[in-house]
Amino acid sequence: MPFLIAAVVMCFLAAIFDWKTGQIPNWVVLPALVVAPLAHGVAASARGLAGDESAWEAGTSVAGAMVTGLVPMLLYRQNAIGGGDLKLLAAVGALCQPSLGLEVELYGFLAALVIAPAKLAYEGKLFRTFKNTFMIAANAVLPKEKHREVEAEAMTWFRLGPCIFIGALVTVAFHWGSKP
Repeated sequence: MPFLIAAVVMCFLAAIFDWKTGQIPNWVVLPALVVAPLAHGVAASARGLAGDESAWEAGTSVAGAMVTGLVPMLLYRQNAIGGGDLKLLAAVGALCQPSLGLEVELYGFLAALVIAPAKLAYEGKLFRTFKNTFMIAANAVLPKEKHREVEAEAMTWFRLGPCIFIGALVTVAFHWGSKP
């Protein structure tokens, strides 16, 4: 639970910066990526686990960063999310390890699935964005000579940091008081 709480605090800071500036600073997420594997190893040793088991815990933290960063990396490469969102989700995976990290990511994406269309509808961009989404998907499978133009004015950025924070809160709510 302490690692999940640390992830919530990190996600809260990231959400504030993302909401206000559209950027998630490296100083919010990179320390977790570096410190989390070491902290998991130390915590395992403090619980009396053998050296191999504490190394396993540290390795699981690294695996968490890689697993939770996989889908965001693919989205980042397609310019669908920003680099700060990618680093935030990888840091969540490092802190929470694969299982809880993926849970935070899932709930964060589900929150975005609800909030993004509501925001687009409020701004009057929902149907144009759906049209662009269809065009982008069609262009991915059509030959180049049949590609259709995507309306640049209907393109929009969505700040994912607050949704990831919601995902972390939902994960804490579901796991509060549970035994490790």
